Amino acid sequence: MSLDNIPTPEQDATLRASIDRSLRHPVMFFLTSGAAWLAVSLVLGIISSAKVHAPEFMDGCSWLTYGRTQAAHLNVLVYGWGFQAAFGVIIWLMSRLSRQECRASGIILTAGHIWNLGVSLGLLGILSGHGTGMSWMEFPSFAWPVLLISYFAIIVWSFVQFKVRDAAHVYISQWYLIAAMVWFPWIFITVNLLLHVFPGNPVMANAINAWYKSGLIFLFFTPVALGTALYLAPKVTGTPIRSYSLAKLGFWSLAIIMPWAGMQKLTGAPIPYFLPYVGATATVLFFIPAFTAAMNLLRTSLADMEIVNNSPTLRFTVAGVFGLIVMAFSAVFLNLPGSSLPLSQFSMSGYGFEIISLYAFFSFVMFGAIYFIVPRITRREWLSRRLIKMHFFFSIYGIITIALVAVFGGIQQGIGQEAFNQPWDDAALRARPYAWATTIAWCFILFSNVFFFLHLTVMWLRLGRRSTHPTLLVASHGHSPHGEEGDIDNVGTASAH
Repeated sequence: MSLDNIPTPEQDATLRASIDRSLRHPVMFFLTSGAAWLAVSLVLGIISSAKVHAPEFMDGCSWLTYGRTQAAHLNVLVYGWGFQAAFGVIIWLMSRLSRQECRASGIILTAGHIWNLGVSLGLLGILSGHGTGMSWMEFPSFAWPVLLISYFAIIVWSFVQFKVRDAAHVYISQWYLIAAMVWFPWIFITVNLLLHVFPGNPVMANAINAWYKSGLIFLFFTPVALGTALYLAPKVTGTPIRSYSLAKLGFWSLAIIMPWAGMQKLTGAPIPYFLPYVGATATVLFFIPAFTAAMNLLRTSLADMEIVNNSPTLRFTVAGVFGLIVMAFSAVFLNLPGSSLPLSQFSMSGYGFEIISLYAFFSFVMFGAIYFIVPRITRREWLSRRLIKMHFFFSIYGIITIALVAVFGGIQQGIGQEAFNQPWDDAALRARPYAWATTIAWCFILFSNVFFFLHLTVMWLRLGRRSTHPTLLVASHGHSPHGEEGDIDNVGTASAH
């Protein structure tokens, strides 16, 4: 963009307002329906967790057995909440960074309703006993074409906006978002063709399923969260990303290493001997992109602790970055050869890693993005800092509890499973107190997210407060975070040529 074409602040504000106005309904639809599905997933998680330590709980309903509710809990968390939160953030960020209005909001909304229909039918299929039995793919086989078609109808417009953008440069946030948008259909189509259209050996089907789950975590949810955090941190603080070289290193190491992860879950299975070791090595090496991105973001965000204390966006984002660090250490700890891996393979530890990835990291960054985006597209401010604080602290307490008890409780459970001279009940008894703690923690998280959903719905109805000042977590004394008021899209984001 030449100097003659640089917009004035008034022109820039008008353009941003028109972009936000064009995105209000599709973005709010995805964020609000995603928050509703998150509450449904948490209810299912509470039921499945309770059945571990109290098998007679809701014993009279065949639709709510442990196997069905646990599968439904994770699939709704992934496809109901995770993908829809990602959709809302992706289409807003790509429009803002490309500086293009959304001209297909009706198509996106229609595709969003189809996506929700697919999730609803998939949930009913699991609860009625028609699930596939493949982790994170339990929806009946008719659901995946519906989700794929609606995905393309939602995402293709972000590619169009990127193609016709005015700026010649590409922000690092766009690198991550575009990569995620390309990687997901590659993974999704490949896996579903191999498992549903051209099914082969059941052992290799399990290997493909494990690779798919790893691909979703590392090649979709992780780059979406990192791209979002790399936008929010410099935006709110008003300072550039500390090291653009580290940002590029994190991106390329993620792209090169993580497609190899996943098959470590098949350790001991009759598959080529090297595949589990390659998967375990790749998962351990996730520490490289995770650590470089986390250090870059923390050095950018924590330069001014007052902003972190004030800003809901930055507080959730920083918490998500710490979740990324925990996720990286867990990836190393749970994949050490010959020790932790055999103990965690069939225990709660794998579930703990999934929840750390989906909630402690991805969801916290998405919450930060939601608290940043929603006031801009609704032209209203959040009603209550108390509700935001409650959402934050209950979520923090709950997810720390789940992470600790699932990972370490799973190790104890694995020790019981490895004790071949002891009855199997011993392994179950080892896991019982940890299951109690998990149930209570999910209750805390559900409590906070019900009010988050209501708060979000009120904002969609534009019942938030009319104010020129952002809703901050601490009463401000004439100071507010830069990005919470000043809203210039290219603040602090380095460009890649």
